[in-house]
Amino acid sequence: MYHKIIIAGNLGKDPEMRYTPSGQAVTNFSVATNEVWTDQQNQKQQRTVWWRVSVWGRQAETCNQYLQRGSRVLVEGRINVDPQTGGPRTFTRQDGSVGASLEITANQVRFLSGRNDDFGGADMGGGQSYGGGNPGYGGGGGAPAPQTEDDIPF
Repeated sequence: MYHKIIIAGNLGKDPEMRYTPSGQAVTNFSVATNEVWTDQQNQKQQRTVWWRVSVWGRQAETCNQYLQRGSRVLVEGRINVDPQTGGPRTFTRQDGSVGASLEITANQVRFLSGRNDDFGGADMGGGQSYGGGNPGYGGGGGAPAPQTEDDIPF
């Protein structure tokens, strides 16, 4: 079986990078996706869903270097599920209500912010192996989209 998720949204805060004991880079950031609709009373409604994203290897270092709070990204990867329930990881908030954590391990992160944000829409995917503490999570993606030198963010 195979599953893939693709989301597009904005970073909620600056990315945080660390290294595993084996030296593998991992960057974590949150992405907000929004859904807007008009209800039966003709009122505009909006729902925001927050996703926690983990990126590994060289791509993690690039994301940490070029992304910041508010950056627009497209993330392609797999949803991490609770091994016991097969669903999202759940937690109890301080007020006693139950919440769910939607987590993605990214195979590919594409920067969507405009040129004036110095991101250029570059494709940060590729066939990276995630090694380190994540056996079995092969790289995604194939070759990057064709680009000109002006599109490369480094």
